[in-house]
Amino acid sequence: MDIVLYALTALLYGGLAVAGWRSHRHATARPMLESVPPMPAAASASAASGMSTPGRALLFVALLAHGVLLHTTIFPQNAMVFGFAFALSAMFWLGAGIYWIESFFFPLDGLRLLVLPLACVASLMPLAFNGVRVLPYSAAPLFKLHFLIANIAYGLFAIAALHAILMLLVERRLHAMRGGMAQRHPGAAANGWLVSWLDTLPPLLTLEKLLFRLIGAGFILLTLTLVSGILFSEQLVDRALRLDHKTVFAILSWVMFGALLTARKVSGWRGRAALRWVLASFVALLLAYVGSRFVFEVLLHRAVV
Repeated sequence: MDIVLYALTALLYGGLAVAGWRSHRHATARPMLESVPPMPAAASASAASGMSTPGRALLFVALLAHGVLLHTTIFPQNAMVFGFAFALSAMFWLGAGIYWIESFFFPLDGLRLLVLPLACVASLMPLAFNGVRVLPYSAAPLFKLHFLIANIAYGLFAIAALHAILMLLVERRLHAMRGGMAQRHPGAAANGWLVSWLDTLPPLLTLEKLLFRLIGAGFILLTLTLVSGILFSEQLVDRALRLDHKTVFAILSWVMFGALLTARKVSGWRGRAALRWVLASFVALLLAYVGSRFVFEVLLHRAVV
């Protein structure tokens, strides 16, 4: 049963990703010889995200299949199996789900072309990296709550990091245009695949608003993750905090995201420096959540809680 879910999930993500890139390349290559007539109102909502109604439905099926797959592989019988590959798979499942919801309200075709290939690869990683530990305390209600909140938080931050990457590319393009590069190379600016890809995105201010909404929600959930982790650790080993690498990087990322939100609130911090700070904060979070498991499971061949 699991192998069927793996195949179905990968085929749906991969097929939608390939269809999206082919559609994008076709639109880029097609010469704009005449103006496009106004689009009917009924079709505008579907085209806003670059996905047709069947495409939306197929992505929803992919999310359902991926969700069932994660549940059956992470929680076999009455135990729990987990590792860095499962963490990445869950992260990009949530990221794809967040994109699916966002796409109803904003034109995010550029984000789709990033999220779906990553989700496809991540969904297959547990097949290659399955040397994980079965956690004996998986049935504890507090642990289940901690696990759920943590994964939602990391999914929000993953999609926020992809937003930040796209915004950096858009900002670079805007600076190039202001510097006169577009005027000196009009053909490259008009026909380049990267430019046409970025043109599918909403305005930079809209992306920025979305980014900080994601970070704000993720920060609240990350705070709850740390609090529930402290409570669970105290319940399990009678000690509130274990200052290991995972805890240190988790707290560091929490401080970094908190500082970003504070600077945004107090001084309206924005621009490339803020976006790079977002990516640095996400890297710290990856080192806490995925990096530690990768080092122990793959490099050291040891299990990690």
